Amino acid sequence: MPFARLATATTPTRRIGLGLAAVGRPGYINLGRDHDLGEDRGVETLRARAHELLDAAHAQGVRYFDVARSYGRSEEFLADWLHGRPDIDDVVIGSKWGYTYTAGWRVDAEAHEVKDHGVGTYERQRAESAELFGDRLDLYQIHSVTPDSPALTDKELHARLADAAAQGLSVGLSTSGPAQSDAIRAALAVTVGGEPLFRTVQATYNALETSAGPALAEAHAAGLAVIVKEGMANGRLAAGHAPGAVRDVAEETGLGADAIALALVLRQPWTGVVLSGAATVDQLASNLHAAAVDLDEDQVARLDALAEEPAAYWERRARLPWH
Repeated sequence: MPFARLATATTPTRRIGLGLAAVGRPGYINLGRDHDLGEDRGVETLRARAHELLDAAHAQGVRYFDVARSYGRSEEFLADWLHGRPDIDDVVIGSKWGYTYTAGWRVDAEAHEVKDHGVGTYERQRAESAELFGDRLDLYQIHSVTPDSPALTDKELHARLADAAAQGLSVGLSTSGPAQSDAIRAALAVTVGGEPLFRTVQATYNALETSAGPALAEAHAAGLAVIVKEGMANGRLAAGHAPGAVRDVAEETGLGADAIALALVLRQPWTGVVLSGAATVDQLASNLHAAAVDLDEDQVARLDALAEEPAAYWERRARLPWH
């Protein structure tokens, strides 16, 4: 599978990927966005910013890049970057389907994305992704699967995904919500022709939301590659918003709160890749310091004590405004 390429990399940042959710569209729920992006959020401005981030990430050893159909023009920005650099052939590209972007490049849209895990949406969005990436797409994930998602039981969809896998595309899923563990375990039971369908799982895990940890360990043991998203809790663990324990450990190590937050994820034995959602090159550089952080037992214990009840965490996340 394509993630074997990451295992052979020698750079310490190989286990940090770059997600373009924050720069693929003008509106998102990350804290501090107004400061990060400023007022100019035109398509070409964000395209240039995305390319700058991709250049910086690749130069510093990052080899996994993550987008989605619903992240505005993130796929387009990444595809343009790849087409302009044909000599770059050592990266792994992952995208997601299942949400349709509906904001029309507005921050104040009533609805920014619409969810549908049906076969029709898969076929439409698969064609859209293929038009942009061709054979450069390595991983296609069902976006934000919850335990009640029809994607877990739809046999026709499973057959279509298995056909794509037979042609060389890795098939995965991402999860969200307070019942991530249930969704992950249900996904592990999905088979086609007696073989597991999913080869990767992408889930939210951070110092505040650790509930998916045991299920992610099971997924890892079953041979799935684990990708962690929202390692900084949509900015709640970044400087200026981080809890005191994170700020204290950051001061002790001489690094940023963001690096501490991501380092806590990297030390989990089941973590394959943790995503940086940086919106600026400086943020990216700070995030990449996580690869060099060596947390001691006392520091880990203080960070572990920050975990919230899943329902409370996801309720607060749902209240974060798009800005």
